Amino acid sequence: MIVRAIRLWRPAPSICLSAQKFSSSWSPTTSLQDLELALTAAVQTRSYQQIPDILNSAGDHCRNPSIFSFLAGFPERSRTQIVHEILRSLAYLRPRSRNGTAYSCLLFHTLRGSDPFPLSLAILQRTLRSGCIPFPYVGKLLSTVWLEHCRDQSSIAEIFLSMNLIGYSPCTGTCNYVVWSLCAADQLEEAMTVLKGMNGAGCIPDSDTYGSIICRMCDTRRCSDAVVMLKKMFKSGLMPREETVKKVAAALKINGEARKGIEMIELLEKEEFSVGLETYEMIAEGCLKGNEHILAAKAVMLMTKRRFIPHIKVRQKVVEGLASIGEFGLLHAIRQRLTELGS
Repeated sequence: MIVRAIRLWRPAPSICLSAQKFSSSWSPTTSLQDLELALTAAVQTRSYQQIPDILNSAGDHCRNPSIFSFLAGFPERSRTQIVHEILRSLAYLRPRSRNGTAYSCLLFHTLRGSDPFPLSLAILQRTLRSGCIPFPYVGKLLSTVWLEHCRDQSSIAEIFLSMNLIGYSPCTGTCNYVVWSLCAADQLEEAMTVLKGMNGAGCIPDSDTYGSIICRMCDTRRCSDAVVMLKKMFKSGLMPREETVKKVAAALKINGEARKGIEMIELLEKEEFSVGLETYEMIAEGCLKGNEHILAAKAVMLMTKRRFIPHIKVRQKVVEGLASIGEFGLLHAIRQRLTELGS
């Protein structure tokens, strides 16, 4: 039991006071050893609500990956119980943002353990629900540890569902961060496997789940796959975020994938997604980059149906391109439409 473990070591009165005085007495010359001593005292006396202030007053020392290494001195069951008690205690602190550093340090320590799941997922969930984001190096470690423990879709559901065994419930937000961390680590296939396994844990993928994967696909120039993922989103009854659509449009423009661009615009309009002016223009510019003048004209006509007027440079290039290939009928139709819109 945690109480028994705590009684194994009784701090001297001066050590107990260090947890209370540390945050107010912090200076740049205070050592890492003093910080660890204060944290140890806070844990030994179960003064868990002092931990965020101790860490937030510690400057760069609070980002030391081994800041909670002293917990290794407790039996494994006691360590787990201590983490649970810290999480419960910090849940009542306001503002919740005070807990961000404590959560990140605790998550890093747990991920480095021999059995990181499901406890690390519980810490991650509390971190995200407090409105905080784990330190970048913690996200990198999470992706590495995840790959070591999760090799297939069925194990993914089992790991998320194991949160129930320690009093927590898996949620979409926690899954989404795992997906994001894998995408950031260039583990796109594994991120897609997590997406597929989420339903088995009762977590329904949302726009952020798909968005992380789609944006990573764009970064790696897998534009066709990104459009396919958009289709899957709509098939699941989801709408992409505007920034996700812009990301795909920008990638298609860079790659000069004109037909895929038009395909995406038609898909978005069919699903009644409110396509913005910037997205239309990027698709039109992508068509022009690939010398697909008729497709560029089609993009402009789609714009004008929404009463959008393309930038003058886009208009000029479309007109010049149509004239160069003898498409005077289409050229006349575009000019007429732009005139009707007051251009």
